[in-house]
Amino acid sequence: MIRFLSIIAIAITVTFASPASAGDIMVKDSWARASAGMARAGAAFMVLMNKSGAADQLVDAKADISAKVELHTHIMEEGVMKMRQVPAIDVPANGMAALQPGGDHVMFMGLNAPLKEGDTFPLTLVFKNAGEVTVDVTVKTAGAMGAGSTKMHMKH
Repeated sequence: MIRFLSIIAIAITVTFASPASAGDIMVKDSWARASAGMARAGAAFMVLMNKSGAADQLVDAKADISAKVELHTHIMEEGVMKMRQVPAIDVPANGMAALQPGGDHVMFMGLNAPLKEGDTFPLTLVFKNAGEVTVDVTVKTAGAMGAGSTKMHMKH
């Protein structure tokens, strides 16, 4: 019985640790920061990998954790860093796009409840060509920065 439960635990761990994919798009390392205080907004970050020879775009995102879900980026305007909604996030052919702090990200506005460290929630990403993929987003500490703090668009 103990061996059976160990096998089940390993299978569950592998399932949650695996990247999600839609068509030729693979989504890895999806995470969000825990809410600070009474914050009513949050953001999710991840790596989008395109294994296709054709470019794609993340065009929408859906989640039940907030009143609104939008695609955002940060831009420098008159010496001030500002956050702006964007209609899409490009995922280059045979390349990747990193959604991370200080760059592109999925924004949640009007959170239904604070994001708590250790929690997970489903997020559905909608791609122009590849369709929809749902990922489990893990909530990290309020100050988490992920793998880096710069925007990346790289080709393999």
